[in-house]
Amino acid sequence: MTPLLSLWDERSDGPNPGSCGLLPPSFCPIKHLEESQAAVLPEALRGRGVDVGVAVVLQSVDRRVLLTRRAKNLSIFPNIWVPPGGHMEPDEQVSSGVPALAFCLWGGAGHFLPPCSPSAQSVYPPMLSRGLPRRHHVVTYLLLLSTESHRQLQTRIQADESEVSAYAWLDPHVLECVAAVEDGPAFPADFHYDLSRATELSRGSARPMELPTATFLNTAPAVGEDVERVSTGTRFALRLWLDTLARRDK
Repeated sequence: MTPLLSLWDERSDGPNPGSCGLLPPSFCPIKHLEESQAAVLPEALRGRGVDVGVAVVLQSVDRRVLLTRRAKNLSIFPNIWVPPGGHMEPDEQVSSGVPALAFCLWGGAGHFLPPCSPSAQSVYPPMLSRGLPRRHHVVTYLLLLSTESHRQLQTRIQADESEVSAYAWLDPHVLECVAAVEDGPAFPADFHYDLSRATELSRGSARPMELPTATFLNTAPAVGEDVERVSTGTRFALRLWLDTLARRDK
């Protein structure tokens, strides 16, 4: 199992010593939260602490990565594309908290890479313009290398429709474009506005659909409602994944 990312001190400008490092986005609420704002947070929220989650960057043997779109009715990060993931209870180990979807697809056909560093932070809402923070997570990203193709893995997917509204196996070129996106409106110069194949879940059935690839390059707007996009943490995880590809290709 490979924890890909590490937690930054919320109010610092750099990573904790010895970590790979995830620089919080410029709009990170924790970085901009003033003491007066923190003081008005409900007592139950202030005493809640930090939740822990685990997400798996699942790579097929043909180098596609599975992303899932969170259901619209979820209370945090609805309609956002992320790797398969789940919540961990206080007494769980990372090894036992591997998301059921990823574990089902793994089936022992592949391996987790050895550890790199701890975890990354996630705050919702993702920016203060949408309200004060309500949830704070530490998310551990794991890299899972399967020895099966994405088509073989696709036949075993059993996603929970209450949590996942769609999923897609993205190819390396699209993933490179997604990873290259910063927190701004510009798209990569070599990006082609084509369609990506995905699977949508609705009323107990799964159906193929085509999604504008540009959807995966959207970034969080500074004001107003959020848009369908890939999460900031996922983009950083994909950058690290691309680094592992480069090392393994040598």
